[in-house]
Amino acid sequence: MSRPPVPGSSTSPVRRWGWTAGPLLILAVQLALFGAPLGVVINGVVLGLITALVAAGMFLIYRAGRVLNFAQGELGLIPTVLAVMLIVESGLPWLLALLVGLAAAALLGGAAEFLIIRRFFRAPRLVITVATLGLAQALTFLALLMPRWWDARVSSQRISVPIDAVWDVGPIRLNANHLLVLVLTPAVLAAIGALLRWTNLGIAIRATAERPDRAASLGIPIRAVQTLVWALAGALAFLALFLRAGVIGLPIGGDLGFGLLLRALAALMIGRLTHLPTVLWSSVALGILHQGVDWNQESSLVGNAMIALVIVVALLARRTHLARGEMELGSFQAVGEIRRLPESLAQLVEVRLVRWAGLTAATALLLWLPHRMGTENILRFSYLHLVTMVVVSLVVLTGWAGQLSLGQFAFVTVGMVAGTQLTQEWGADLMLASLGAGIAGVVASLAVGLPALRLRGMHLAVTSLAFVVATTSYLLNPRFFDWIPQGRIQRHPILGRIEWTSSFAMYHVSLVALVVTLVAVAGIRHSRTGRVLIALRENETAVEAFGVSPTKAKLTAFGISGFVAAMAGALIAHHQQAIVIGGEAQASIGLFVAGVAGGLGSLVGAAIGALYWWGGLWWLPGNWYLLATGGGVLVVLLVLPGGLAGGLYELRDACLRRIAAHRGIQAPGFTPDGQEPSQPEAAS
Repeated sequence: MSRPPVPGSSTSPVRRWGWTAGPLLILAVQLALFGAPLGVVINGVVLGLITALVAAGMFLIYRAGRVLNFAQGELGLIPTVLAVMLIVESGLPWLLALLVGLAAAALLGGAAEFLIIRRFFRAPRLVITVATLGLAQALTFLALLMPRWWDARVSSQRISVPIDAVWDVGPIRLNANHLLVLVLTPAVLAAIGALLRWTNLGIAIRATAERPDRAASLGIPIRAVQTLVWALAGALAFLALFLRAGVIGLPIGGDLGFGLLLRALAALMIGRLTHLPTVLWSSVALGILHQGVDWNQESSLVGNAMIALVIVVALLARRTHLARGEMELGSFQAVGEIRRLPESLAQLVEVRLVRWAGLTAATALLLWLPHRMGTENILRFSYLHLVTMVVVSLVVLTGWAGQLSLGQFAFVTVGMVAGTQLTQEWGADLMLASLGAGIAGVVASLAVGLPALRLRGMHLAVTSLAFVVATTSYLLNPRFFDWIPQGRIQRHPILGRIEWTSSFAMYHVSLVALVVTLVAVAGIRHSRTGRVLIALRENETAVEAFGVSPTKAKLTAFGISGFVAAMAGALIAHHQQAIVIGGEAQASIGLFVAGVAGGLGSLVGAAIGALYWWGGLWWLPGNWYLLATGGGVLVVLLVLPGGLAGGLYELRDACLRRIAAHRGIQAPGFTPDGQEPSQPEAAS
């Protein structure tokens, strides 16, 4: 069997050494703008090598199955907590704990693929991506439970190599843990490279990545290869976190944070998800850059913003030509698009009665709820109305237009700042301020929409994620800019006469805002603009063939989405009476998962998804919301790929089929297969 060429390899000197351009450029920026002592640089190399282990695992999974695994860090979290607790609480030798952790990580990675990811083998890549996000939450929950086995109550733990060695390199003190990373990690990464190039498993991985159909025809067991790859990725994730626990500690009482994943994503984007050496060296360069920025700045948030900027530049610098399989990452076949009722069924008396009865019951429930709840729950439901508006903006952008966004809270933050500035500094009315915030959101959305003209699928998603990190970490952070409003936000009377200072009034203001948004967006959906957006999602080439500009359609989708999200942001700031910056990237990912779980194709799905996600966060004790939301998302996607709303509409359609059969009405999509009505009747 001939060996396929290593991705990215070439005999041309330009191609042979071209992979060094990205890492060298990063190092040049670090030296020019963020110079640091040698000890800081060495510390950056250490953290970069740890990042390289995580990025290598993500690279292998992507190459084997075209899945960008957002649960890569969490794959190593459980076995690392196990190994750390065995050392600290049970007195197990360091080396033995390392071996136990490696075995547990490989077993966990293989089990995750076999028991969960494999269930989505034929699902669109959108669904699989959300599945990895749900998997990350479920694994985090299990990791938080593990210390209870030892009755240990710890929030962070640092372990050390059983070697007593310390070196002072300038202002930085290094120890044996740093030395272990510098020696062990390159050896492991070199072994990974040798595995890909010279072993049968490596050949199988590369063949599966390039042409899975042809690989299957050659007898390569694709699914077994993917299981082995996930097992290897799990071991790499464990090794990264285990070494990290020796250098900076392990957050046993919380999640891993976003910095490690962000640097790994940046390295992957620089390497274009195809060239492992570029990914690895970029990880090291990014580690040096991040430490250099931290050394020169007071806050680590600036480092995250720099990494986000690197991601955007790397993606915009890539060729417009999409590699094989890249298009399928933007597949939206499972967004749960809701079909309108055929006119012959919509005019039936029983159907109209049910629709009006449901609408009346929902209205009565929403108006009755605040009279039966305490202040805390009233404020929660008020916030839920506003968050639903944000999910609605995601429905427009992703569910309808097919533009994958993981950074929707960036537009929310823009709206928070703009709306607060207008009401507090300029004395504008809330309604006018909300419209002004929406316009600011449109402008901000173009910053993401313009790259969307070159990017799609998961690459666009990563770009939007980088945008929210850059925006909230630096550009709109009051820690760095004094013009951003701070302090308590006052709720001035609406139109000069409507007071809304109480929680009860806030509930009704947010409810009215949500209803107006739903009516307006529903109108857009049934207009020509809405039909163009749906066509854009289904087939961009066909849209252009009919004389419609895909560029204009994409920017329109981003504009509408940014407008709605920013308006919601202005109201959220006044609801909280403060601009709270922090955790927007994680919130954006949660928002996306909520949208998919609810059903990205419908406005009803937006409301269900928001209630599902934030309801679990508010009303489940402790960290159980992680299992309920993460594990629940996996169950929902397995049973109802179109989301919870899709399940409700399937039930609706089943009832309508029975009505159509009983009334003898032939309606496309609602007449049972093989059954033709004998005497079609007009609707009464």
